[in-house]
Amino acid sequence: MLTPLDEHQLLVFWTQLLVLVAVARLFGAFMRRINLPSVIGQLAAGILVGPSIFGRIWPSGFEWFLPHEEISSGALLAVSWLGVALLLVTAGFETDLGLIRSLGRAAALVTGFSLVVPLIGGLLVGVSLPDTFVGDEADRVVFALFVAAALAVSALAVIAKILSELGLMRRDFGQITVAAGMANDVIGWVMLAIFASFAASGAVSLRVVLETVIGLALFLTFAMTLGQRLVDLALRWVRRDGANIAGAMTVVVMTMLIYGVATQALGIEAVLGAFVAGVVLHRSRFGQPEVLHHIESLTTSLLAPIFFATAGMRVDLGLLGGEALSWLLVVLAVAIGAKFAGAFVGARLAGQSRRAAAALGAGLNARGALEIVIASVGLSLGVFSETAYTVIVIVPLVTSVFAAVSLRGVVRGWRGSADERERLDREQALSRNLVVKSSRILLPTRGQPASIAAAQLVHFAWPIEAPTTLVSVSASGERPDVSVLEAVLNERQVDHRSVNAADAADAAAAIAAESRLGYGLVAVGVATRHEGQLYSPMVDEILLNATIPVLIVRRARGLERPLPAAFGRVVVPVTGTRSSSAAQEVAFSISAQLGTEVLLTHVLNRKTLVPRVLKLRSTEADPREVIAKELMDLATDRAVEAGIWPRTSIRSSTDIPTALVSAAREEDCDLVVLGAQLRSVDGRPFLGHTVEMVLEQCDANVAVVVLPRRD
Repeated sequence: MLTPLDEHQLLVFWTQLLVLVAVARLFGAFMRRINLPSVIGQLAAGILVGPSIFGRIWPSGFEWFLPHEEISSGALLAVSWLGVALLLVTAGFETDLGLIRSLGRAAALVTGFSLVVPLIGGLLVGVSLPDTFVGDEADRVVFALFVAAALAVSALAVIAKILSELGLMRRDFGQITVAAGMANDVIGWVMLAIFASFAASGAVSLRVVLETVIGLALFLTFAMTLGQRLVDLALRWVRRDGANIAGAMTVVVMTMLIYGVATQALGIEAVLGAFVAGVVLHRSRFGQPEVLHHIESLTTSLLAPIFFATAGMRVDLGLLGGEALSWLLVVLAVAIGAKFAGAFVGARLAGQSRRAAAALGAGLNARGALEIVIASVGLSLGVFSETAYTVIVIVPLVTSVFAAVSLRGVVRGWRGSADERERLDREQALSRNLVVKSSRILLPTRGQPASIAAAQLVHFAWPIEAPTTLVSVSASGERPDVSVLEAVLNERQVDHRSVNAADAADAAAAIAAESRLGYGLVAVGVATRHEGQLYSPMVDEILLNATIPVLIVRRARGLERPLPAAFGRVVVPVTGTRSSSAAQEVAFSISAQLGTEVLLTHVLNRKTLVPRVLKLRSTEADPREVIAKELMDLATDRAVEAGIWPRTSIRSSTDIPTALVSAAREEDCDLVVLGAQLRSVDGRPFLGHTVEMVLEQCDANVAVVVLPRRD
């Protein structure tokens, strides 16, 4: 039966939360002001309100604030563990298994050496420590094993927090650090389970060792296979009617809890299951990025500060003095030196630079929850004395400060190798884009040349990391031949879905429903206009129901082969609108991959009246020309930032579509890229007079980037 908190216990519990959150956030903000991670301030806040300072300044107040026997203290620890679980979910979201696999040798060597070297150092320290550190009934060998485990492992939660706040998570060494930290945590929990069984039974238990290792292997296998499929199904189901933040949050929390229960049942802490849950959720293509932002906000503002402050609050510096203080310095020196040396040597053997090796040695020195758990278990089992417990708990506090400070010093002014800089710059550029992103692309097709041309343009313009789903549309149930599209998209991940639809409305409804399942773009190919339609009945319905950008590709007229020639020159109208910027993204991306020449074109409409205020302010030039030049300069700057050096052309005409078509013909361009903001007029999609006339008059390939309607 549940034991409720009485009024006094509730008051104490809410006061604990208030004080810890307020002080931890205050100290964390101060650390950020001096360019240090907030986690250091949050740990220091715990020491301030713990027995070391608050408990000595005002003993009676501290006894009220943190009673030894009351249930409110257990409630506080439960909240703190929930915080670290969510923190590790976010760390899993930011863990790139593909990148880690590409850095596999480095990750494996760094993990191995960063564990083995401090394990040896910890065993030597454990054997050498005075008897006052050893529990009354403890075996010296078991004591040494506990010390070695505490000094050897790293803290994935603290590592992730430091890397995230320093903006280093996506660096190559950052991903290796996360991979090694994850392995450290896994092996650390296994070691704790095994060593605790030694302490409890007084002998080595091969059965416990095998149960833990085999159980963990089975869990990871299930999590990444059947578990992944179940998570995909759940996330897909909650998105069936569009974005559903509440539903996705439920799936995230349930996955975290299920995986946490599974690892806890194996004798491995639930936080490891939370991390694996984050990895699995991140791998699902049906996830919603907004969910991660909500979790990060809750964790950063409330739960993580409580966890780190609670960890610091359990330290009692008053137990240190004389011989204990001297041995604390020895333990810290071995912990920092052995971990740094192990990671450095492993990184160098893997071919990493000296600076990357030093960064790995610094980052992996961060310790946290696992060391505190090892110390707590050792104390409860009688392996550690109170003095040993305090020394071991101080290690993560000092090493986390060392990790943050030294890591910042190592990476100052260093952006990594040329390949790494190129990857980071590309990721940063993609994050700013409107349409050209690494999100999954939906490409409906009947296997006709029009959709093949759309596939070709997608392949040239979108990053290779963007997977593509081909949706075969058929009325008979037979899947059309998509082998040519597969050949065009052969370098990227491609999967298939089939839609059986009796008419265009059914097909469009099915495609619209599919597009709500985590896609970033719908790309469709069209051939000729249907009478009374913008493009065709199906494409028009897709546009009317679109909630994400749509790329429409119309093949050049008169082509006798399935694929257009590689695009040599492209015309892009510049108007200063969001849709124009989206069109420029597509053109610049094609140019960056193929070397396509880009012609930025602005047409001055002489029919446009100049506002009176502009006439009064401008005596030397037509204000329209000034604005046109400013727009062209901005577009040119974007192109140069993307590594493109375009040509520019400002034309004057009373007929903008005709001027654009003439520019494409005169420059012998084989592609025109237009941007459009979707509107609806009399129940049909309307993209603007210019877009419709260019589609009608231009013989070259035409691509239209359509942004969805704004509600």
